[in-house]
Amino acid sequence: MSIKVLLVDDHKIMREGLKALLSKATDIEVVAQAANGVEAIQKTADYCPDVIVMDLTMPKMGGIEATRRIVATNPDIKTLALSMVMDRSCVVECLKAGAKGYLIKDCAGDELIGAIRTLASGDSYLCSRITELVISDYAQHATNDTSSVNAKLSRREQEVLQLIADGKNTKEIAFTLAVSTKTVEVQRSSIMKKLDLHSIAELTKYALREGLTSIEPWTAISP
Repeated sequence: MSIKVLLVDDHKIMREGLKALLSKATDIEVVAQAANGVEAIQKTADYCPDVIVMDLTMPKMGGIEATRRIVATNPDIKTLALSMVMDRSCVVECLKAGAKGYLIKDCAGDELIGAIRTLASGDSYLCSRITELVISDYAQHATNDTSSVNAKLSRREQEVLQLIADGKNTKEIAFTLAVSTKTVEVQRSSIMKKLDLHSIAELTKYALREGLTSIEPWTAISP
């Protein structure tokens, strides 16, 4: 049984080129074409395709909004974004709208055919360049987050914060770091001031969020 495909792109020459390319695959049938998101919604209702190959930037209604509306009423229909846009926020927004795949328009024809088959089988597909973009951006954000912690607190203050989040009291922290309890109290006060936090519970939650500890907050530090 053939995979029924709807092609959505505002450039007719692009749609015709895709149709000619897909005609080489005996298990894929292009059942309809649309020039914008509004037409895509109507053609989806008329032809009930298995996979929609969707451009993102189009007049009247873009591909992301069209995908969102189609998925809301036809959750079994798979949408494959095919775009020149390589922006993480756009990719994320597209996937949030319900798209199951994302390809860059300069991909090889065989990859497009393979992506359509992948979506039709129930799996998702991201081309390698989009996967690298998402991973690289995530790594950059993770590095920036860590750097922000380092910029706010000194190395010793980070150690104190981690021990607080691990449930250690003032005397235990002082013993671990070989300092006086007064020094620990001063550093704790400095940490709270720098982070604009006002309790041990808030300090612990902050440490958990920043990955400084994995221990659940269950105890408070004693003075």
